[in-house]
Amino acid sequence: MNTVTFLVRKANVDDIPRLRPLIEASVRGLQVGDYSLSQIEAALKTVYGVDSQLIADGSYFVVEDSSRKGRLFVGCGGWSKRKTLYGGDQYSGREDSLLDPARDAAKIRAFFVHPNYARRGIGGMILKQCEDAATAAGFTRLEMGATLSGVAFYRAKGYVAVENQAVSLENGELLPIVRMTKGTK
Repeated sequence: MNTVTFLVRKANVDDIPRLRPLIEASVRGLQVGDYSLSQIEAALKTVYGVDSQLIADGSYFVVEDSSRKGRLFVGCGGWSKRKTLYGGDQYSGREDSLLDPARDAAKIRAFFVHPNYARRGIGGMILKQCEDAATAAGFTRLEMGATLSGVAFYRAKGYVAVENQAVSLENGELLPIVRMTKGTK
């Protein structure tokens, strides 16, 4: 029997071509119970995607199934010291100015798990890396714009829902998300 071994590491620019299909598979496979197909497809064009700023900042992680030849990407996610709450490179509402750890909450960002690897602890592995790194950078609070599909996971990890929001999509629809927060101390 082949033992699955997961490896968590910082993402780099060479990973970008492998991140795109992971993100698309995650969204199409895991969000169908919470969003319509038109919301999902529009969000993939407008909001969801690779955030190269997180990679450049060294705050984006990938999880590989190292038991598979070619080390299959099975999850990704990150944290940010910048104001943008959500959205990949293509999202027009980005604000990349730096946060003040003494006053602002670090942002938990862009978590995606391949549907074939869901509920196997991958999201938790990434979240721990992110929380530890944000704490080491001096942040005492964390926040995110969670998809409806992720709310239960983040709630189980100690996050509290504080506000329902909606992201405008290019097709005129809205994508409901939930702003969630957590203190690290």
